[in-house]
Amino acid sequence: MTEQLFRADAYLRSTDAVITAVGPAGIELDRTVFYPMGGGQPGDTGTLRCADGRAIAVVDTRKGPGDGQILHLVAPGDTLPAVGDKVTASIDWERRYRHMRMHTCLHLLCAAVPAGVTGGQIGEARSRLDFDVGELTLDNELIAANHPAVPRWINDEELAAQPQLVRTMSVKPPTGMGRVQLLEIGTGAGLQGPIDLQPCGGTHVRATGEIGPVTVEKIENKGKRNRRVIVALRDQPPG
Repeated sequence: MTEQLFRADAYLRSTDAVITAVGPAGIELDRTVFYPMGGGQPGDTGTLRCADGRAIAVVDTRKGPGDGQILHLVAPGDTLPAVGDKVTASIDWERRYRHMRMHTCLHLLCAAVPAGVTGGQIGEARSRLDFDVGELTLDNELIAANHPAVPRWINDEELAAQPQLVRTMSVKPPTGMGRVQLLEIGTGAGLQGPIDLQPCGGTHVRATGEIGPVTVEKIENKGKRNRRVIVALRDQPPG
């Protein structure tokens, strides 16, 4: 079993080690800083520098069949060291650090998307996660709770004094007529305040229960900051 130093300190770049096995599958060390491929993250590359100064290039790192076994793969034709030789094992730090950054970023992505991960791959410049969103729905509890949706009015001056009420960035509320309609969703006992309150000149149902179950059909990338979420009423056919 190889002592896996990267588990305790991912920033450790090199270590002195002793060759414990050499074979066609790779080189084994008594301890290593090389991360073996797993969890979507590529195996480390780097060098094993021998006592005579010779550097052996490690082109990949993989898990072996044995428990805790780590294999350092070298290019075909390289002169292999002997069991018992002492080496300094050093990773390609720039490559590893990029993988560390990307891997941590994917953890944040997992936190942001409330769905199971079905696959993923970490790269130096770009990575991916696949999510099992299934029949992802909006917060239908808010719909089923049948909160009242009550229109009320304020004048233009009151709206100007409360710019935080305006949620739309590209569409401004219809001002200039002396008063503006607000839609207040969720009022009454048990609520600290409205679930939503914003100016809107559209037509609305009287309570959220009338909306019925809603499904998110698609989330599209629409630019650097924008993601388009397409929702559908479940009791209506697509179209």
